[in-house]
Amino acid sequence: MNEIIKEIESRIAKIESESRLENVGKIVSVADGVALVNGLSGAMYNEMIEFEGGVFGMALNLGEDGVSCVLLGDVSKIKEGQTAKTTGRLLRVPVGKGLLGRVVDVLGNPLDGKGKIDFSETYPVEKIAPGILPRKSVSEPLQTGILSVDALLPIGRGQRELIIGDRSTGKTAVALDAIINQAIINDKGLKSGDESFRPVYSIYVAVGQKNSKVARLIRLLEEKGALKYTIVVVASAASEASNVYIAPYAGCAMGEWFMENGMDALIVYDDLSKHAAAYRQISLVLKRPSGREAYPGDVFYLHSRLLERSARLNEKNGGGSLTALPIIETQAGDISAYIPTNVISITDGQIFLETDLFNQGVRPAIAVGVSVSRVGSAAQIKALKRVSGSLKGEYSQYKELAAFSQFGSDLDARTKEIIAKGDRLVEILKQTNNSPISAGMQVAILFAYKNGFFKEIAVPRITEAAASLQDYFSARFADIISEIESRKVLDEALESRLDSACAEWLKSFK
Repeated sequence: MNEIIKEIESRIAKIESESRLENVGKIVSVADGVALVNGLSGAMYNEMIEFEGGVFGMALNLGEDGVSCVLLGDVSKIKEGQTAKTTGRLLRVPVGKGLLGRVVDVLGNPLDGKGKIDFSETYPVEKIAPGILPRKSVSEPLQTGILSVDALLPIGRGQRELIIGDRSTGKTAVALDAIINQAIINDKGLKSGDESFRPVYSIYVAVGQKNSKVARLIRLLEEKGALKYTIVVVASAASEASNVYIAPYAGCAMGEWFMENGMDALIVYDDLSKHAAAYRQISLVLKRPSGREAYPGDVFYLHSRLLERSARLNEKNGGGSLTALPIIETQAGDISAYIPTNVISITDGQIFLETDLFNQGVRPAIAVGVSVSRVGSAAQIKALKRVSGSLKGEYSQYKELAAFSQFGSDLDARTKEIIAKGDRLVEILKQTNNSPISAGMQVAILFAYKNGFFKEIAVPRITEAAASLQDYFSARFADIISEIESRKVLDEALESRLDSACAEWLKSFK
């Protein structure tokens, strides 16, 4: 009896499988990048649906009156009455080192005119994030080359650090500097022949950005020699909302390949505010119930399932990492709005860029009091930790006293000293775009600050002095910088050499 039941079940399963694979339906309507297809009774949620003309869609609503699919690619080819069929597979994108140096769309098709992309593997765009057991604590630094970030808000490999601020406050510039700095470190590390060196590959996902901005960004990466280590995924502002919705997941899949193969990757989502808006648009067209600010109820899950995929895996699972730098745009500095608070609660800290600071000429315009890294000094080399340990506290104290001093009351000598020192720290932390500072040089600059070498220099000349110190050390004391970077610690002998070198620089600068 059991054998007969098993035989019947296997035949039913075979018939179901064949009918599902050959499941063909007809397009009832097409509007706003969404096609309603009748007859796809075997469609699965998130399954790829193939339309005529080689256009694909993704099944998002499985309703009684048909299946609603968001269309990916050229929507103009899709007409009512055309046929569509299930494929039996989830949406996947090409992955691998063959994508490095290339500009691709959300399906991994080339957009740069450099010919076919070489790949041998694909990954699903939607994937369950690694659990707790395969993960490892974040402790290895990811140097951004931005002094104020590496010293005050250190980022580790496998971390998720949010970059948040109003429009035109330099959010993309911070992320780009991090990508450019990885390329500089990669070039240096790979050239050294050190077998233990682990390069960091980058993925930049342009979510709803203007094509002109993306073109400038690609040109910059090419000029700085960073494009060869970077994959650029583009879903521009002119794209359908479905492409903008899929883009971060496609980029994440490409980054996961590096992580799961024992390598390190950095991914930038620029920006997730536009991603949420695209998802809201899709949800409203799909007639899903809207909630706060017309966003659907699962908008938190939209970003949590994306950002949770960033991790540092333990040695048993290859030891790779995927570091995420999501970007969120605020309105009038309101970080308590719906989408910003959602993403802040998911990430391991945030770098908040303030419009007032930006307008005052403080670049990068990082508001240290609101910004935080929940990994902290665990993701710093010991040498940098030694010279920057008390900086954040000093900076916060300075900001508080500087605000108080504006009322014009008499200040005691100690308060004046703190404000004078803080003024110099603000100037030291100023940095132009696309000019990353190496870890060794950061240690030298902060050592000079901590030991009072900038004390006698007038505040308007501090930026000039910091640049002069970098040039002087590069020309005369490159061996000290190299030793700091290789040993990653400061002992008494190295501190003594640094002290002598700073004294020599100060004499030449004056």
